[in-house]
Amino acid sequence: MTDVDVIIVGAGPTGLMLAAELRLAGARPLVLERRPEQGKTPKAHGLSGQILDVLHHRGLLDRVRALVTDPVPAHRFPFGGVHVDLTRFEEPPLKALSVRQPSLEQLLEEHATQLGAEVRRGHEVVGLSQDDTSVTARVRGPEGEYDVTAPYLAGCDGGRSPIRAMAGIGFPGTTYPEVNRIGQVKIPEGLTVHDNGDIETPELGRIAAGFTRTGTGVFALGSLTPGIVFIQTTEDDPGEVDEDVPMTLAEFGESIRRILGKDVPLGEPVRLSRYQFSARQAERYREGRVLLAGDAAHLLPSTGTAINVGMSDSVNLAWKLAAEIQGRAPEGLLDTYHAERHAAGARALLQSQAQVALRRGHDEAADALRAVFQELLDDEQAARRLSAHVAGTDLRYPAPGSSHALAGTFVSDLALETDEGATSVAALLRSARPVLLDLAGRPELRELAEAAGVDVHTAKAEDRPADVLLIRPDGYVAWAGDDDVEGLREALATWFGA
Repeated sequence: MTDVDVIIVGAGPTGLMLAAELRLAGARPLVLERRPEQGKTPKAHGLSGQILDVLHHRGLLDRVRALVTDPVPAHRFPFGGVHVDLTRFEEPPLKALSVRQPSLEQLLEEHATQLGAEVRRGHEVVGLSQDDTSVTARVRGPEGEYDVTAPYLAGCDGGRSPIRAMAGIGFPGTTYPEVNRIGQVKIPEGLTVHDNGDIETPELGRIAAGFTRTGTGVFALGSLTPGIVFIQTTEDDPGEVDEDVPMTLAEFGESIRRILGKDVPLGEPVRLSRYQFSARQAERYREGRVLLAGDAAHLLPSTGTAINVGMSDSVNLAWKLAAEIQGRAPEGLLDTYHAERHAAGARALLQSQAQVALRRGHDEAADALRAVFQELLDDEQAARRLSAHVAGTDLRYPAPGSSHALAGTFVSDLALETDEGATSVAALLRSARPVLLDLAGRPELRELAEAAGVDVHTAKAEDRPADVLLIRPDGYVAWAGDDDVEGLREALATWFGA
């Protein structure tokens, strides 16, 4: 097959986002997924962090909001056995939406295929070879085995990634013995939910919202949706669980009984899932013409960040990979994928492993640590800093040619006024192309950018952060300044080969 630029293995959020971004950049992806149909188990139940801003850039955020299962904004989130309360902030530094993973995958697949990507389900990659010019995948499909060849292959096939193993990339780290079970169930007869989130049962009496620790595990309780109670159990189990096997209500009830000693009435399940935490990161995100993204590249031992980091990998990779395939990439551009996203993955691991240390202790010293940490989070600066860490909004990439404070950071969605009317930075990034935004009338800088094939826009902003911004397709500021022609020239050469 010669009409494929990138073979993407895995049709989860990371692989589907990569397919869509590649299509926006003019590349031709083929997505291969071993499962014959989309998974029904909601391994993740929400989106949070910077990926929400990226989805806004692509015009997808309203479509994602339409999938929200919980109408209450998530402004109080768990962090390793304590909670970060953002309800006091007018604009929370960490945003989240309650969206079930199957619904998100369906939306992303529709988006990718509408752009022209092909997704083949029931097609498993069973072999891999590469040379200096291409990668060949051996695929087992419903009608037998066949080969697909392309310039590059992206492994987005999860934490147990066969692609990573075939490419010979190490995946060092730790798998923790704790097994987490989550249930969202309708409130049954015999269970009372109080206004503050506490529940009351005939056998156990009142159980406080939050975390209840016993000698056998942790029982976590919350309720955001009227008529629904959210319960999570955490127990140590030396074996590895198979997350693809659906969890039953009976299994969930048995876990609750082991921790609390008695039964908690459970109504009709809305969501049941089980997972085990690992802290692992691929030694490298690229081996020749094979690249890794998402859980294939990193496993994070906490909830709420994996999809954000994985989909952000895809947005970073796509425009660089397309430029390489189309022969317009400057030397070393594709190598910046590993440099930038391996560092981002390591930083995500840092905060998620800190959560492990906070939550796993069950003695009085551990309780004291959590109490002190909770007090620290009552300070606004601490809450903002931790929120930015979890959200990934504190990332700063190297930005050659500019020492401006904004260079290397994620661009703000400025409200803009142009000759054509009102617009915004997000609207300018809808097509996933690089943008030079002139806010101060710098024709010499606009000419440089136009010669480099960058989209150029002139506008006015009420609060001008810089005279000129050069924005990469992934939303990061490649250069910011005023009349530094040589600095802009260096940035254009680094990122766009001009």
